[in-house]
Amino acid sequence: MKNYKQVFDEIKKESSKIIVGQNEIIDQIITAILCDGNALLEGYPGLAKTLTIRTLSELMDLKFSRIQNTPDLMPSDITGTYILEEGSGGKRQFKFQPGPIFANVVLADEINRATPKTQSALLEAMQEKQVTVGTNTFKLDLPFFVLATQNPIEQEGTYPLPEAQADRFLLKIKVGYPAFDEELQIVDKYAAELKHHRLKVMLNKNHLLTLQGLTRQVPIANDIKQRAVKIVLATRTHKEIIQYGASPRASIGLILASKARALIQGRNHVSNDDLNTLSFPILRHRIILNFEAERKGMSVDDAIKSIITKVK
Repeated sequence: MKNYKQVFDEIKKESSKIIVGQNEIIDQIITAILCDGNALLEGYPGLAKTLTIRTLSELMDLKFSRIQNTPDLMPSDITGTYILEEGSGGKRQFKFQPGPIFANVVLADEINRATPKTQSALLEAMQEKQVTVGTNTFKLDLPFFVLATQNPIEQEGTYPLPEAQADRFLLKIKVGYPAFDEELQIVDKYAAELKHHRLKVMLNKNHLLTLQGLTRQVPIANDIKQRAVKIVLATRTHKEIIQYGASPRASIGLILASKARALIQGRNHVSNDDLNTLSFPILRHRIILNFEAERKGMSVDDAIKSIITKVK
């Protein structure tokens, strides 16, 4: 396991040529990738969400595609469509023109700006790793991930993700402002002479698929596994502050993500610290607070912290 830690440390070191700080964010994105899951990044504009995703895809030699979501974006703009093509002899036939969904890493930028109809075009790809257009189904190249971003402060012209689609994201990652020293480094790096850094490829697709298999093999003790399920179960029974709790998909995600974190840190077992850390990105988009909690000014993260403290 320690050898794999070295690989991930090298990825973070190489990414630091482009990205300043954001170590926890990078760890969580890598966690989602190792779990073959999708991630939703929420943060204010200008916090390098897009740049971080693009940099990691380059380091892993993955085909990158970006979809800029707008209210007038159509599902066919994502999946692709059939076009009429004229061949030799004047013969015409319909040919499928693949959309930007046909990549390894798909960045759905500002996903909440697209209409629900267009958002749902991503659902089949996120869950089944395939796209259906007309009567034909096309398999996507593996590995495949949707990494979406959204701005939490702009509400006009946005369409909140339906709960069913939000649940397809393994993690909801909150991207915060950099610290003072980090922002000074950002200014020095990007306000001076602009340099184009060449990044070294650290992994390829086959290595990544192997690591995904190894992630699932990381051992987890029965008491740790039971605590993970108890944490998720508590979201359904903590009626004082939570109206709707998380589904069993959260239990699977919490255990799998904890295994990935152990692998990233070079450990051969899952710890309670893994559960405590990853409960936040696993659960924050899967529970809905009731009126009483909102009246008290509680956030979803406050509710998760309360549950983690109670479940020993």
